[in-house]
Amino acid sequence: MAAFRTTDDRRGLLELLVSAVPLMLLWLLMWFALDIHYGLALLLSVPAAGFLLRLFLIQHDCGHGAFFTGRRANDWVGRCIGVLTLTPYEYWRRTHALHHAGTGNLDRRGFGDVTTLTVEEFASLGSWARLRYRLYRSPFTLFVLGPAFVFLLQHRLPIGLMNAGWRPWISTLGTNAALLAACAGLIHIVGFWTFLSIQLPITLIAASVGVWLFYVQHQFEHTYWQSGRAWSFQEAALFGSSHYALPPILRWFTANIGLHHLHHLCSRIPFYRLPAALAARPELADLNRLGFAESVRSVRLVLWDAQSGRLVSFAEAASAAACDRKNPEVPATARELHPAITLGSTRG
Repeated sequence: MAAFRTTDDRRGLLELLVSAVPLMLLWLLMWFALDIHYGLALLLSVPAAGFLLRLFLIQHDCGHGAFFTGRRANDWVGRCIGVLTLTPYEYWRRTHALHHAGTGNLDRRGFGDVTTLTVEEFASLGSWARLRYRLYRSPFTLFVLGPAFVFLLQHRLPIGLMNAGWRPWISTLGTNAALLAACAGLIHIVGFWTFLSIQLPITLIAASVGVWLFYVQHQFEHTYWQSGRAWSFQEAALFGSSHYALPPILRWFTANIGLHHLHHLCSRIPFYRLPAALAARPELADLNRLGFAESVRSVRLVLWDAQSGRLVSFAEAASAAACDRKNPEVPATARELHPAITLGSTRG
């Protein structure tokens, strides 16, 4: 992968322009569309959200030092985009680095990931705690309420890094100040309710799609979770991150983030070089490959079964527990419920 880590500043500038300029034009079109019908403005908010999502993924590459050659250029572009995406750049970069360093590690859950309990952990919870986890893992919470909460509220403070020094605070409060100034300027021009009716749907759609992509990248049946010395960075990158196969237009809007196993294996590869990296290693094309139908089915998989090495649903976990009670001498695991599916076969 090292051969594909080279950045191209001219290509980076072009990718930035073709993402930011259409977003500004669509914002203006939505403003004019309000004089015709709000439904037209909402329709335009969908592609606008796509360009905002693409800017977030450029910010993501900047955080990895993979977009421009110089660190200063990466950092300042990342900070500016962070105002548009409601994401404090330095704060998010640090939490995202923790995600990369500990993805798939059962002992390092809690930073930049979707909370995932093991079958044993869920079984040990009380009734209210189980209900809270079920509500948290519901699609409405994960992809509607959760994204709105994270981007509109949680990112206003350095949650998780409150005691990690002054830098996370400067990042979040500085972004808040710039965001307040930008919003005040637009509200002065177009009015409060006009601004809200344009910007809010763009932000909410982009946030929900972004969280969906992040979910699919690590929450699939034969993902990777290990603890202690059994955990390996390279194995977590390859086996704990998916290859989300999307149509070309969606690959463009999502900046090739679907090639997530390659990104985790070498995060310094610019997103526009990921397809070439995959072409150079074609044996990785089918590894953890997910289509849209498979990704939708993965939403029901909510608990990690260490014995079978796969994510299982609440129903599968309950069925296995019932079998355990009926046949205490013969443990019923998810592997026994699905003997044709094993982690070993996935990894060859």
